[in-house]
Amino acid sequence: MSAKAEAVFQKFEEVGIIPVVVLNDAKDALPLGKALMEGGLPAAEVTFRTAAAEESIRIMAKEFPDMLVGAGTVLTIDQVDRAVAAGAKFIVAPGFDPEIVKYCLEKDIPVCPGTQTASEMMAALKLGLTHVKFFPAENAGGLKMIKAIGAALTALKFMPTGGISAANVTEYLQSDKIFCCGGSWMVKGDMIKAGEFDAIREKVAEAAAIVRANRK
Repeated sequence: MSAKAEAVFQKFEEVGIIPVVVLNDAKDALPLGKALMEGGLPAAEVTFRTAAAEESIRIMAKEFPDMLVGAGTVLTIDQVDRAVAAGAKFIVAPGFDPEIVKYCLEKDIPVCPGTQTASEMMAALKLGLTHVKFFPAENAGGLKMIKAIGAALTALKFMPTGGISAANVTEYLQSDKIFCCGGSWMVKGDMIKAGEFDAIREKVAEAAAIVRANRK
């Protein structure tokens, strides 16, 4: 792992819960970033499934230089290039695409591909990765599945995403196989659309408190 990637994944561990954000309007990027920073989770995985994603990353990366801003739901190399040009510090994909992973590694772009099976995880290890996303976490067996596979693939650490909530995130954070969790419960789309950034900040603060209580 490069020094750049190591620093990014160290930041993931420190933040503990990475807010997975869907932004339909780039005007929401600034107040959302402010709510995340003030709430105590200085990170955002901005999903690349909306037209506003690229500009939203650009705004957050510029206005909050200390925030760990990256792109999620990345499906193509073109999206990798656009996200990084906008200021993304990491790339997250929903599945394991060797072409995207190799491209990111060649360009020294920290990448966290989605995995679900032992075969995908072994392929990730073969390319030199030690940190992968486990998606969709709850549907794919949750922490029990991670522990079972992780017992064999001891070099891997996981970022479970999908079905993670305030109700179950604690048990994930307490496992040494988890380097962080991805979650959207504190940044729900309807709250963003309604401009409820004070409420988002409160939910983010609650999530940050869970991290502090379970990460020594």
